[in-house]
Amino acid sequence: MGNKVSQKEIAILFLKLGFIGFGGPAAHIAMMRDEVVLKRKWMSEQHFLDLLGATSLIPGPNSTEMAIHIGYDKGGWKGLLIAGLCFILPAVLVTGVFAWLYQQYGELPKVQPFIYGIKPAIIAIIIGAVFPLAKKSIKSTSLGILGIGVLIGALLGGDEIYLMFGAGFLAFALHYTQKRKADTLQSFVPLTFLQIVQTTFWTTTNSKLFWSFLKIGSILYGSGYVLFAFLDTELVATGLLTRQQLMDAIAVGQFTPGPVFSSVTFIGFQINGLSGAVISTIAIFLPSFVFVALLNPLMKKLRNSKGLSAFLDAVNVASVAIIIAVCYKMGKETITDWRTILIAIVSTIIVFNFKKINSAFVVLGGATLGYFLFRI
Repeated sequence: MGNKVSQKEIAILFLKLGFIGFGGPAAHIAMMRDEVVLKRKWMSEQHFLDLLGATSLIPGPNSTEMAIHIGYDKGGWKGLLIAGLCFILPAVLVTGVFAWLYQQYGELPKVQPFIYGIKPAIIAIIIGAVFPLAKKSIKSTSLGILGIGVLIGALLGGDEIYLMFGAGFLAFALHYTQKRKADTLQSFVPLTFLQIVQTTFWTTTNSKLFWSFLKIGSILYGSGYVLFAFLDTELVATGLLTRQQLMDAIAVGQFTPGPVFSSVTFIGFQINGLSGAVISTIAIFLPSFVFVALLNPLMKKLRNSKGLSAFLDAVNVASVAIIIAVCYKMGKETITDWRTILIAIVSTIIVFNFKKINSAFVVLGGATLGYFLFRI
């Protein structure tokens, strides 16, 4: 697990994932597990789970932070930068092209038939990854019960961050109720999260964009969909963006690979051209690099402290439960007729029975099937 890998290997892996990573954070994490735990054996299932739990504790896009964590683990500071940038850049470049086309022609390309098939295939990939992660994370009956509780809470619409921290602190409290022993860490000071205070006057559009997106990247928990609620408040309500442009940015986030946060590139381009796109993209992703750099070195200390290890185990279970809830909600919205049911079943059979097949081929297969079945 501690063995370093070359910067070239890190770059190749995360560029690939950046280009094929359709389907949002849960799908990206499933693909990363497939690559770094099963195929390359860069880390154990348990360590992967710990990193997944850690990303849930900090603001920002979870799958991007997971890429940065893996890069830092396998290549130090250079690995951190290479993994993060290589995962983000393909999405940003593809989104940038769509942003330019949209500004030129005023509409988005017709990609619905392909998306129709990709979404059910993505759900199969997520199920394939979450099943072994769930088995690994449930180390005791109490953790199993906790996981079910979080799953129910998530399905009922509970706030992800309250569920995550609630599970962690409950396990932490139970540990000390059951075992009143001295621990390796005497006290636990929670990380204080960076919150950028918005100033009253903005000199230029780009400075407004930079501080708005830096603030969002620093305080935003949850999925990329929460991002759009923030953007509505920050940009639509202030007149910088129309609601139609925001809706089109959401659509671009759905059908481009990589992190959903790359929608910000599209938005920045609509507001202030290329410079707006670059400034917005840097601002939204910058906090993720800082948070991971601060948190990753603390992971071993967390594991060595019995109380905080219990906290981390509970957060891991909660993370998996929330991914299952996301998968269920996606399934309800996506698998709606015989065609999508067929694509989902075929994809699931492939994922579970042909484990060596790269998830990229499952995505491409789903897109192709979707394209032909959509026309029937």
